[in-house]
Amino acid sequence: MTFQSADATLLGVLHLPSGPGPYPIVVLLHGFPGHERNFDLAQAMRRAGYATLVFHYRGSWGMDGSWSWAHVLEDSARVVARLRGPKAAAYDLDPGRLAVVGHSLGGFAALMTAAADAGVTAVGSVAGFDLGTAAAACRSDPAARVGYLEDWAGELLPLRGTSAQALVREMEAAGDSWRLSRLASRLARRPVLLIGTDRDTVTPADIHHRPLVEAYRAHPLPGLEHHVFHTDHALSDHRVTLARTVIAFLDRHLKGNPR
Repeated sequence: MTFQSADATLLGVLHLPSGPGPYPIVVLLHGFPGHERNFDLAQAMRRAGYATLVFHYRGSWGMDGSWSWAHVLEDSARVVARLRGPKAAAYDLDPGRLAVVGHSLGGFAALMTAAADAGVTAVGSVAGFDLGTAAAACRSDPAARVGYLEDWAGELLPLRGTSAQALVREMEAAGDSWRLSRLASRLARRPVLLIGTDRDTVTPADIHHRPLVEAYRAHPLPGLEHHVFHTDHALSDHRVTLARTVIAFLDRHLKGNPR
């Protein structure tokens, strides 16, 4: 499938389940720069009865335009909105049952997208990267800023129109407006799944997961479900457990009579 976002054409793959629709929808958001696109999860969700979309953001992996954090958020929002339009009828999708699930940067984008769009039924973040928390670390610790610059400089090959310096500056400029804890009030009436990873050097659970869980519990979010898996950032040895956990969450909140 293709989608328009600003002046760019985005390419996605829609995995349709067997059997009659309309199908509940899952938009699966990949991280930075997108080496792991979680197609195993997409296929597992398809087998479980979900129409699952995986797509590339602007400026990545041959797509039009330039990469930026803001473009990731804009692209995610536009794809979700378009799946509730004419494309829904064309593929027998149920726009009233739509979840957004993301990994790493995709987890950040999933929570931000759901917070901005009340039409998202449920949302999940797996080893989510909190850009607002990272921006605060850069402000308080020059060594943290250098670390992000060095790490991100080595991830730019599949991206275009950006640099490590541009990405750090954009994150710092957004600052606390991109703190995921600030989304609690906008997510309070919906199911939220947070999965942390405690052998993870990219999104350590004590920095990116546990503080967010505490913030959402304090609000509170009655629909919050959270887990910490003893694994690395890619959940390399927990892929089956991950699929089962996410699908069980979706089954509780998206299965049932079509709207």
